[in-house]
Amino acid sequence: QVQLVESGGGLVQTGGSLTLSCAASGSIFRLNTMGWYRQAPGKQRDMVATMTSGGVTNYLDSVKDRFTISRDNAKKLVYLQMNRLKPEDTAVYYCKADITRPSGSRSNYWGQGTQVTVSS
Repeated sequence: QVQLVESGGGLVQTGGSLTLSCAASGSIFRLNTMGWYRQAPGKQRDMVATMTSGGVTNYLDSVKDRFTISRDNAKKLVYLQMNRLKPEDTAVYYCKADITRPSGSRSNYWGQGTQVTVSS
């Protein structure tokens, strides 16, 4: 079994900061690309930031220079540091990980999501 658990969401004022964490656990041979996605009510789920196992990052244009993704491979953690938050950043944020199991199988896994609300 593989589990992703997010934490760190909450309510913050415009201009504030939050750091999201996602911990992967279970039968994991290798963590490949890990990332953060978000979904606002009535909207599609969008990629916010991803990082490959080699450290290559990709960001949604609207969060570049405000959000930073990082990971600790030894601890199986991925973080999203969010600065200068705006009301339009309000959404449920999901962690996603591309994981190779000891069996050699490879799949994408999702966390349960954590709410981020930015008040104006």
